Amino acid sequence: MSTKGWIAGVVALCAGLLLQGCITGSVQATGGAEKMIDGKDFYVDGALDTAKVKQAYFDMMERFDYPIPDILKTDNFWVCDFKQGDLLALGMGGIFWINEKGEYKSAGAGQYAGEYKDDSYGYLLHDIYLLPGQTLPEHRHIGGAEGYAPKMEAWQVRYGEVYFHSEYKHSDEVLISDWPEELRPWGYGEDWFKSKYIAKRDAKTNQMYVMSDPESWHGQVAGKTGAIVIEVATYHNHVMFSKPSMEFKNTGAE
Repeated sequence: MSTKGWIAGVVALCAGLLLQGCITGSVQATGGAEKMIDGKDFYVDGALDTAKVKQAYFDMMERFDYPIPDILKTDNFWVCDFKQGDLLALGMGGIFWINEKGEYKSAGAGQYAGEYKDDSYGYLLHDIYLLPGQTLPEHRHIGGAEGYAPKMEAWQVRYGEVYFHSEYKHSDEVLISDWPEELRPWGYGEDWFKSKYIAKRDAKTNQMYVMSDPESWHGQVAGKTGAIVIEVATYHNHVMFSKPSMEFKNTGAE
C-alpha cells in the first residue's frame, strides 16, 4: 500500500474512533459489547482505584478470548496512569514475566568461567495491556546508575492494533505531520514532544515493531478495540518521560 493510501486508511479509522469517543476513552469494548464509561469512575477521593482499572483490563481480555493466567490476579499485574489523572487517555497495564540481570559468572549454578564471565547480561519479557484509544506516553530508556546500557526493545501485537510513534524513521513509518491535526498522537506539537514518525502494527499481520535507536523517544496508542502487546528487550532500567512532571506512578499514590 502506498503511503497516501496507508494514511487515508488510518484517517478513516481514527475518524471512527472520534465518533465513538474512543480517542478520549469514553467508550470501552467489554465482554463482546461496547459499554459507555466515564474515566472519573476509576478515581475515588482523587486516587486511582487500581481494582476497578484491573477489572477493565480483564473485561477487555475476555472480549479478546485471551486466557487470563492466575498470576494476573496478583500484585504482579500492575496498572499506571502516570500521575495524570486521566486513565482512559493516558495509562497502561502490564506484567514483567521476567526482568533478569547479572554477571555471567554468577548466573545459574555460578560455574561459568569463560571469556565473558565478568560481563553483565540482562533481558526482559513484558506484556503491555492498553484499553481502547489508551496512550502509553512518550518516554525513553537511558543507562541507569547500575551501569547497564540503554534498553533495546521490540513489540509484537497479539490482540488488537497499535500505533507506535518514534523519534526516528527506520522502517515503514510515516511523518506525524502528514496526519490531520486532530488525529496526531497525544502531546504532539508541545515543546516537550519529540516523536516525528508513526507506524501501525496489528495482530492480523503480526509484524513486529523494532525500536532500533538507543535512548530514542517513543510511545504507543491502542486502536479502537484496545490491545495486548508482547515486549522483548534487554534489561529494563531507567525510564524518562518527555512531558515534565510525568512519573511512573499512580494519581493519589504516596
